[in-house]
Amino acid sequence: MTVTDLTLVNRDEAAACCAPLIRETITAADAEALARRLRALADPVRLRLVSIVAASEGQEACVCDLIEPIGLSQPTVSHHLKILTEAGFLSRSKRGTWAYYRLVPGALDAAAAPLVSV
Repeated sequence: MTVTDLTLVNRDEAAACCAPLIRETITAADAEALARRLRALADPVRLRLVSIVAASEGQEACVCDLIEPIGLSQPTVSHHLKILTEAGFLSRSKRGTWAYYRLVPGALDAAAAPLVSV
């Protein structure tokens, strides 16, 4: 770490320590909605699916390309994809007999936003 790095760390720590955090508490309804969305992500298989889709070209992947890396049956993978779609993290489009899933722009940031303190 350089002197410049230390200066920036100290400045950032001071700002976080001393800056007033003017935020409202989350309402019960908002907490319930956020908890539903976070529960959709709180599964190792679903986290991997989001990661694979996000890393795919154009942040889009065919369900046929998601089965092997996950190591589960097609119906089970489809079930997890349905949960992620209903929670708003993925969108689905049908092309022929295959379903393609795309990461919804900003969905992960929106889920994390209420948890960020700055």
